Amino acid sequence: MPEEIIQVNDGYYIRSTSAHLDDRTRVLKHGDTFAVFDRFGDIEVFGTGELGIYHQDTRFLSRLMLKIEGKRPHLLSSTIRSDNIILTVDAINLDIGRGDEVTVPRGSVHIFRSKLLWNGTCHERVRIHSYAGTSVDFHMSLVFGADFTDVFEVRGTHRPRRGKRLPARADNAAVRYFYEGLDGRARCTHLTFDPAPTQLNEGEARYDVHIAPGEEIEYRYAVACEVNDMALDEGTYSVTNRFAADTPQRYDAAVQDATTALDHARAGDPNVFTSNEQFNDWLNRSIADLYMMRTDTVHGPYPYAGVPWFCAPFGRDGIITALECLSFYPELARGVLTYLAAHQADEESAANDAEPGKLLHEARAGEMAAVGEVPFKHYYGSIDATPLFVMLAGAYYERSGDAAFVRAMWPHVQRALTWIDKFGDLDGDGFVEYARRSEHGLVNQGWKDSFDSVFHADGTLAEAPIALCEVQGYVYAAKVAAGRLAAALGDETKAQALANEADVLQRRFETAFWCEDLSTYALALDGDKRPCRVRTSNAGHCLLTGIASEDHARRVAATLLADASFSGWGVRTVATGEPRYNPVSYHNGSIWPHDNAMIAAGLAAYDHKAAAGKILTGLLDSSLFFDLHRMPELFSGFHRRSGEAPTLYPVACAPQSWAAGAVFLILESCLGLKVQGRRGRIVFSKPYLPESLKRVSIRRLRVGNAFVDLLATRHDEGDVGVNVLRRDGAVEVVILK
Repeated sequence: MPEEIIQVNDGYYIRSTSAHLDDRTRVLKHGDTFAVFDRFGDIEVFGTGELGIYHQDTRFLSRLMLKIEGKRPHLLSSTIRSDNIILTVDAINLDIGRGDEVTVPRGSVHIFRSKLLWNGTCHERVRIHSYAGTSVDFHMSLVFGADFTDVFEVRGTHRPRRGKRLPARADNAAVRYFYEGLDGRARCTHLTFDPAPTQLNEGEARYDVHIAPGEEIEYRYAVACEVNDMALDEGTYSVTNRFAADTPQRYDAAVQDATTALDHARAGDPNVFTSNEQFNDWLNRSIADLYMMRTDTVHGPYPYAGVPWFCAPFGRDGIITALECLSFYPELARGVLTYLAAHQADEESAANDAEPGKLLHEARAGEMAAVGEVPFKHYYGSIDATPLFVMLAGAYYERSGDAAFVRAMWPHVQRALTWIDKFGDLDGDGFVEYARRSEHGLVNQGWKDSFDSVFHADGTLAEAPIALCEVQGYVYAAKVAAGRLAAALGDETKAQALANEADVLQRRFETAFWCEDLSTYALALDGDKRPCRVRTSNAGHCLLTGIASEDHARRVAATLLADASFSGWGVRTVATGEPRYNPVSYHNGSIWPHDNAMIAAGLAAYDHKAAAGKILTGLLDSSLFFDLHRMPELFSGFHRRSGEAPTLYPVACAPQSWAAGAVFLILESCLGLKVQGRRGRIVFSKPYLPESLKRVSIRRLRVGNAFVDLLATRHDEGDVGVNVLRRDGAVEVVILK
């Protein structure tokens, strides 16, 4: 995953100065805007301090509290609608009194809040319904504020200086906050209220509420996030007046537009339904999370990585999410490939770890990135995004058969291959390795990019340049995929050369990385070519890519499913007993759903389907305990204890794209499902389902212009049968036993 969050003295450490009062935050997202609320639907300061409404990596609203007579109401419940569009909160009043007399008993008034994000604006509707026997009077207030803090500053990065706050403006029904950024951009938080408050100032809107028995009163407000470029000679007056004073669209219209847009985006999607309701809950929330994180760019849809810390395009995350979902949502892969191709590096730049042909690690739109306080405006410090890009291009062609698109991508694939051979292999030993060039970039540049994630058996940290085991697998798979693309485009000479290079890499890899006594592959080779002889989940990715020999794959499978690595919920990033193992570390003992999905896919590829099913069952069981059945970015690696829930990780992103995509890859892997659009067929290779899944129905699965409805059924003896329920168009269904 993205930047380091463990090392306290690291500039990108996520600071936490107090424990969460309640870790069940509520998240909304649309486009480049996201919001994190507490369960009351409010924004307050506690723990890591991430609550707020953010737009383009800046927090536009840092405080929001609804109060009745100066106190928060009593919370009954809150939830996010199943499609992730609307947050709803139910609350009641506490006792309201005058002196010693209770004038409005607790529970006399119901407060219902519902809010959504749409087009850079947070809309909220507050409905107050009285169940009192007589008319009641009380004050309701909204307390608010804006700090215009960059997301990296929220995470704990120190800033030597900031931009300029301008005086706020309040009139009878609106408040506007202004900020002149060091990046030459002006930002405005525009709050509008309907009806106009009884009293309004720059930090509070107050209503005098008089409500009759059985009456319901409705209040609406909106928080719009606005950004404009500033002229060099622009003064305060012109800055504050260039922002529109128009009232945003009404709440009901925003809900309708958001719902219609989601329905349109999901039109024609396949429908997956199983016999296990808990699995369906996990699956449906994952689908909703994928659509929440999916962001429309000029290049097509792109899954932003995760809320709150990584709500931006990340190369590795986007590619892996697209690979996970490829059989069901191929258009996501097309958007990822197009976006990353458009941002492929053209020149060398040590400041952002860029070299020609290298693929993007991360893109940021905030003030600190724009002025260079952090190197992530367009940052390329990822050793694996480039081979993963080639893997995805090959996989997308197999899934879609879109030859025209592949021809358009082929120059980018060739540039990526050139980068692998010229820049990726720093010392010419045949392995791709990394060494940070940017002074402020990432020390480790694989998916485990914590500062301490690559180490030797005695616990000492590996010195660069570092060649990770899974990266060699990605390079192997990239060359295999590129060879097939070259053959499809008629270049047999190139295809054969790439196949030969893959074979050579595979043989060299087995010799250099295999640890006979550990029954697994070394985590990495350090700068002196010494293997990091520790048991980690990275070896499972070597199965995914096909670089492992059959015998070694069998032994890796046994190692990964042994108690030291498999917690009962999933495979740990680092096995117990290793020197830096810590179940509550970010990368050294925790459990990551996407990592487990990729391991399960690797196990299934070598016909270890029962082992893949064990991972599916562990993650399914864990999903029962997560809020909203939402699979988080990661959770702690403590061993599973009977009758207890898995232990959460304190600053995990949720939702998180590749965690949401995990369910599709695991299910596909167990079923042996491959959609081969290029050949017009669907293949089930030795389909397997664990006991927890008796039936899996897949309807409207698209293959080119054809559709098919399928039903996989687990029989008592464990065999899985696949029936074609409906076929619309020319598509072949093949079941390999």
